[in-house]
Amino acid sequence: MARILSILVGLFFTVALAWSFGKGAYTQITEPPAATAEKHFHKEPKEYRYASDGPFGRFDKQQLQRGFQVYKEVCSACHSLSHVAFRDLAQLGYSEGQVKTIAAGFQVPGIDPTTGEANMRPGVPTDYFPKPFANDTAARAANNNAIPPDLSLMTKAREGGAPYIASLLTGYTEQEGYRNEHGEELLKEFPDAKTPMGLHFNPYFANLNLAMAPPLSGDGQVEYGPGNPKPTVDQMAQDVSAFLIWTAEPKLEKRKQTGLAVILFLFFATALGYMSYRNVWRNQKH
Repeated sequence: MARILSILVGLFFTVALAWSFGKGAYTQITEPPAATAEKHFHKEPKEYRYASDGPFGRFDKQQLQRGFQVYKEVCSACHSLSHVAFRDLAQLGYSEGQVKTIAAGFQVPGIDPTTGEANMRPGVPTDYFPKPFANDTAARAANNNAIPPDLSLMTKAREGGAPYIASLLTGYTEQEGYRNEHGEELLKEFPDAKTPMGLHFNPYFANLNLAMAPPLSGDGQVEYGPGNPKPTVDQMAQDVSAFLIWTAEPKLEKRKQTGLAVILFLFFATALGYMSYRNVWRNQKH
């Protein structure tokens, strides 16, 4: 009796699941979801190329230094790099003295050794990049009620990676008259899609509007040293996104080198195994 009852219960749930699936599929076909502005006017990231791309890619340290400069002078006012220590910057080609100078330019939380009270002190190479705001409340108050995300792992956390970040930084535009690739005008197709007060229109962002104002306001905002390309908005966006590839995966080059060595070893082991197989069984009749 118990077996029959369990079979009936299982059959009931199977039928209910099949019915729910069929009903959902029928509804999707007969009543497709309403068109949205996000679906019609969202843009895919631009096709940027980086020196670290591909199985043999390596970091362009000069570009990473430019990207760090953009982060330091522009992005660090709102965004943290909580997983990066100042001493890690030596991997970008900075000397020990330069790393100490960079660290000392940041104020980090510390403890007064004489009183035991919390204070702020100049950073040292072993410190990690400090948060720009004391807490989330202060961050929201300064950023239209939005908390700026930490950028340490941003190229891993966002679909599209570095090209998405570079596209976002260069994608701010006027909503009035904005058209998609089919020539459709946003506000004519969706009159209610007007960007709310305090937000900024950017077709590369998922819902087209974000709280962050354009951080790169114009060419030359960051002054590069001699021998570097002109600091256009597009160049600065590419440089800082390349820098964020490194912050998300500083051991990228070593991982690729290890992977290549492993693949070569596997090819060698496979060939050796095949030759051993032929040698062992060469005199055996089938």
